[in-house]
Amino acid sequence: MRRVAITGMGAISPIGNNVKDMWTAMVEGRHGIGAITHFDTTPFKVKLAAEVKDFDPQAVLGGNEFKRYDRFIQFALAAADEAVTDSGIPGTVSEDRLGVYIGSGVGGIGTTYQETEKLLQKGPRWISPFLVPMMIGNMASGLAAIRYRAKGINLPVVTACATASHSIGEAYRAIRHGYADAVIAGGAEAAINPISVAGFTSCMALTQTTDSDRASIPFDAERSGFVMGEGAGIFVLEEYERAKARGARIYAEIVGYGNTCDAYHMTAPDPEAASGSRAIVQALSEGVGDNYGKLYINAHGTSTPLNDKCETLAIKSALGRRAYQDAIVSSTKSMTGHMLGAAGAVEAIAAVSVLTDGQAPPTIGYQVADPDCDLDYVPNVARRVDVDVSLSLSLGFGGHNACLAFVRA
Repeated sequence: MRRVAITGMGAISPIGNNVKDMWTAMVEGRHGIGAITHFDTTPFKVKLAAEVKDFDPQAVLGGNEFKRYDRFIQFALAAADEAVTDSGIPGTVSEDRLGVYIGSGVGGIGTTYQETEKLLQKGPRWISPFLVPMMIGNMASGLAAIRYRAKGINLPVVTACATASHSIGEAYRAIRHGYADAVIAGGAEAAINPISVAGFTSCMALTQTTDSDRASIPFDAERSGFVMGEGAGIFVLEEYERAKARGARIYAEIVGYGNTCDAYHMTAPDPEAASGSRAIVQALSEGVGDNYGKLYINAHGTSTPLNDKCETLAIKSALGRRAYQDAIVSSTKSMTGHMLGAAGAVEAIAAVSVLTDGQAPPTIGYQVADPDCDLDYVPNVARRVDVDVSLSLSLGFGGHNACLAFVRA
């Protein structure tokens, strides 16, 4: 089994359009939640979202070809450019040994909505010839492969809110088992549009508060639903020894991956949290077993009543008494909102940054304790920490669970 290093990271998020700015905002406890500007919310119950700000795709991607890309693809390629440049990998790996695993929960739903409006208002002749490649969820992965001449393995994962974590985990396994030497992996999402917001509102997933400071409040007793976010997170994963040999900067080593399913309900988590707990155990068992001191967990932490309660139970079931003694937990969704298919990658970047920077980002907006959520959630203010292992946990609609384990290089 080969070891796997992280040599590059990239992000587009509601709190920063690169990793450095995003991490600074996380440590400072600044959120990116505000009134929706992408469309008129007058008839909508939900008024808030965590939108990406000041994003210029032409400045990042160049030319005019970006106009043929849905917003989720633009985010993915911008974050990938940062990660690939950061890694220094271009020209060091053969094309057929470089892969891309970039997923999206809902793909080009913004384009689908816009083109459907055209169809209904003007007729079929007005539909863009780029509709299909703009809307299908594999296109971020495909276009990234074209951009970097990556002719190796290519797998766009779709597991709702766990998409990016599964993308990274499956890329880790592909390198570990010898199917690639490096993989560009992560997720992207751009679903802040009328049809998505209406749909998530109808299934009672989104908060309807208009107070941006009390909108995304994971583990707080007054939580009332998640805030939709958007953006992308991308890693460059690389076989450890080749990364070391070429003198690459190694942020961390990924040492474990858990992948389970609740097989319980379309949207609700299993109240017993057995499969979520098992994903944590799998990730730890593969990488470090019980041989760790302090542990940081970047929780899925959506700010929904059911998720936060069940996720807390999953952590306690997996760790036993050590959940109270040795685990530090926080939810960066309190700042980024829920970035859906991009969430797992952005949160994995946070988990890795805890190892490299020695600070745990806070769960901001936390005011009212919930007896069902009784762990150390790093409330409101970042904390200096010295942890041995960092986990990122993702729990998606459909019961999809993913857990990634990282250690210092």
